Amino acid sequence: MASNDHSTTTPFPMPPMHYINQYTDDNIKRGRAPKPPPPIRDSYMMFGAPFRADDQIIRPLESQNLPRLYPHNYDHKRELKKLNFSILVNFLDLLDILIKAPDSQRRGEKIEDLTLLFIHMHHLINEFRPHQARETLRVMLEVQKRQRLDTVDRFQKHFNHVQKMLQTSLASLPDDSALDTKLSIITNLGAVDDFRQVIKQEPNDEEEDEEEEDVESATLDQMMCDIVDALN
Repeated sequence: MASNDHSTTTPFPMPPMHYINQYTDDNIKRGRAPKPPPPIRDSYMMFGAPFRADDQIIRPLESQNLPRLYPHNYDHKRELKKLNFSILVNFLDLLDILIKAPDSQRRGEKIEDLTLLFIHMHHLINEFRPHQARETLRVMLEVQKRQRLDTVDRFQKHFNHVQKMLQTSLASLPDDSALDTKLSIITNLGAVDDFRQVIKQEPNDEEEDEEEEDVESATLDQMMCDIVDALN
């Protein structure tokens, strides 16, 4: 089940497990992981066909031992239309041969003609690959540019909003002269409060002294009464 899920998520097959197991974190840290293969400098085989490292990305038809059906200087659009029309005509001819003489030698010839036409059409389409790659890269860069410009615009809007908030906050603050006046008023009020506390404390001290004198006089009176009672 896991292999089926993997096949639906990636277009390429997984490398062999014995090769993956050699690239552990411990082997990579200690330098025990196998080194990548050297680049190919000579010829190699791919899908059963020989290739050379110095071959062009899109090999010409002559290098594949195929006859050229269109000139070297040509219009891709025009030649593709001609090839498409030729494929339709040859396909109808093949159907006619299959109906009238299915064992005829012309059947094989028509199949070869159709094969050659399809190869030429595929070759013309492949010649658009570099153009497709450039256009894909251009579109990707335009998308990145548009995303960055949108990010800059959003940042500028937030910056302007924060700047307006700061300006509003600064405008709501009082001036320096008003602050000085308020501070002087508060200082004067504080002095008045201190004076009031002093005034309130002074009569309390006098009352405390009077209470102490009353206690002392009461004590002396009690002592005199005790002495008089003892004499009697």
